[in-house]
Amino acid sequence: MPALAASQHGRSAGLRLDTLIRLRWLAVAGQTAALVVVNLVLGFDLPIVPCLAAVSLSVLLNVFLRIKFPLARRLGDGAAGPLLAYDVLQLTALLYLTGGLKNPFVLLYLAPVMISATGLAWGTTVVLGALAVACAGAVGLYAWPLPWGGSPAPVLPDLYLAGVWVSLTVAVGFIGLHSWRVAEEARELGDALAATELVLAREQHLSAIDGLAAAAAHELGTPLSTIALVVKEMERSMKPDDPHLEDVTLLRDQAKRCRDILQTLTSLQAGDAPFDRMPLRLLLEEVVEPHRNFGITIAIEVPDDPDAPVIARNPGLIYGLGNLVENAVDFAAERVEIHAQWSPTGLEIVLLDDGPGFAPEVIARIGQPYVTSRARDRQDPDGESGLGLGFFIAKTLLERTGAALTFANRTPPQSGALITVSWPRAALAIEVERSATDRRGLGYSSPKEA
Repeated sequence: MPALAASQHGRSAGLRLDTLIRLRWLAVAGQTAALVVVNLVLGFDLPIVPCLAAVSLSVLLNVFLRIKFPLARRLGDGAAGPLLAYDVLQLTALLYLTGGLKNPFVLLYLAPVMISATGLAWGTTVVLGALAVACAGAVGLYAWPLPWGGSPAPVLPDLYLAGVWVSLTVAVGFIGLHSWRVAEEARELGDALAATELVLAREQHLSAIDGLAAAAAHELGTPLSTIALVVKEMERSMKPDDPHLEDVTLLRDQAKRCRDILQTLTSLQAGDAPFDRMPLRLLLEEVVEPHRNFGITIAIEVPDDPDAPVIARNPGLIYGLGNLVENAVDFAAERVEIHAQWSPTGLEIVLLDDGPGFAPEVIARIGQPYVTSRARDRQDPDGESGLGLGFFIAKTLLERTGAALTFANRTPPQSGALITVSWPRAALAIEVERSATDRRGLGYSSPKEA
């Protein structure tokens, strides 16, 4: 799934700007309250002006972000990381003015690291944790005296301060790793649920379409039979030189094709016959045969190899490939090409046409239901367009056989669409095209290799 294809290690879910702004407002409120209480209520001698200046800088940053950017914007590592690094440096400035490691608020170094661990990549969290540890060490060595009121300020030994720094370092590493691991597991679970919901949604769409297809086959069967009967009578009553005979013959052939399509739709759920296997070239010929009489050249290129694949004649596979070929014929200017190639690991079929190609705005969503690449001015001068179900049905049916599909446009100066359908060897139970007594199971090796 494209949206779920992030790496399982070091991936970033990002952080909403609104979340960071709200957390910084909370920090500003807490810092301001602590400064007021310590200075006015407890009577400690604080450098209040420099401390309020550091807090005011956070206020200005929040106001700037609020005005400049939309709150719903999701920030990646490149934007969220520096904002959290600023929070570490701003806390370092306050601690430098108020006693350094002697200040009990030194534990707030954990906050930016935990925030990073829940939404950013592991590498960003490591860098942020290293910055917090380095800043804590710096204020442990260089800081203004700890503010105190009344009695002389307590003197903490250097060994104790070193222990505070070591414990803070361990806490940053342990809590950061634990928070990142918990968040990563939650992301993996969310990805799995999203993938499951996507599969279920696609299956629901296909099940609904299966029901519509069955209903259509039932409802259209009688009128198609009537049309076929009337056309047959019209054809019999016409003279060989009648100018409309060719049109009537074409109408009869298209009515027959409609009946064949409806019969195919009703057979998609049928299982494969035990011995219903055919060479790849014959299977492709069967796929393209209904689409040859539309003025478009369809070329099938299959390597002349004695070990050509022999695969099961799967109705879903034939109908799915046929749907792709039909779309290529609809949009091709003159020619459609089908290339087949295989290897010891699998089978690949590539469809090319010389039409306008896929519309850029939908190429990433092709295969989803009700998404069509058919521009109105391309398909029909009257402005009619498809429902966007052809690619969805074809993709779903082919994926049921184990195939993977990719959609792209041909590289300029060539024009047209390029569709690649590939199967692993085990998915189709491919055999080689040899006599029954000499067939080597699922192998691809040539006689020389044998």
